[in-house]
Amino acid sequence: MLRQRIITAAWLAPLTLIGLFGLQGGAFALFTALIVLLGAWEWANLAGVTRQRARLQLVAVLALLMAGMWLSGAVFAVWPLWLAAVGWLVNLYWVVRYPAAGAQWQATGRRLAMGLWVLLPCWVGFNVLRDSGAIWLLFVMLLVWTADIGAYFAGRQWGKRKLAPRVSPGKSWEGVIGGLVATSLLALAFAIWQPLGVAGGLALIIITALVTLISVLGDLLESMLKRYRNIKDSSQLLPGHGGVLDRIDSLTAAIPLFALLYLEVLVARFAPVLVQGLPL
Repeated sequence: MLRQRIITAAWLAPLTLIGLFGLQGGAFALFTALIVLLGAWEWANLAGVTRQRARLQLVAVLALLMAGMWLSGAVFAVWPLWLAAVGWLVNLYWVVRYPAAGAQWQATGRRLAMGLWVLLPCWVGFNVLRDSGAIWLLFVMLLVWTADIGAYFAGRQWGKRKLAPRVSPGKSWEGVIGGLVATSLLALAFAIWQPLGVAGGLALIIITALVTLISVLGDLLESMLKRYRNIKDSSQLLPGHGGVLDRIDSLTAAIPLFALLYLEVLVARFAPVLVQGLPL
């Protein structure tokens, strides 16, 4: 298993980095759409759609929605990001209330609707952040990775109080705090690098803390759906790593919410000092 994980990572990591930071415009939109559509294929299974033909039809519907958003320019609009914000508030309620509130979302149609407000805004968020010059796309990717690393080591060293034992027994509040500390240091470094000033730097640290917590929710949501379906991985598309959703579950929450806060706070309030166009 370890050998397979290493082999998969050896080709997956450079391909992902080239796609995310080497492509722009339509090529980038297509690359990220393919990732999201693979996630949609897996989400259909999490929703209880097991027939391959039906899953393909659902993926095709999402692809048509994406094409329409690209042609209309909605892929750079803010409203899908607000949809994500509302949707993740609903997701938070369901995760916190699991399994008591299960009847509210367990119907296949409702789980498919959940996938719509999770996956589509994620794609929009990718494009909004790449359009900024990619520096903030890099930041949110590093944020999620740093949160995972901080949570792992803090949870392993001090973890005692379970975060959501019925959803993901391995996560602890101490791990969450460790992730918050690690990402706050990352935000401080970026605030100095992108001279935001004191107010802008403070805003970035607060935004980073919120998005760190949201990224944890993204992980918990997928864990909840997999637990309900009684499956370990979202698929076996990535040998040794499970499925695409297993790799991007935190990003599905972090990307659209960070993109929303980037547009509504950082750009809206700190545009005069915000460096948006560093080439990547």
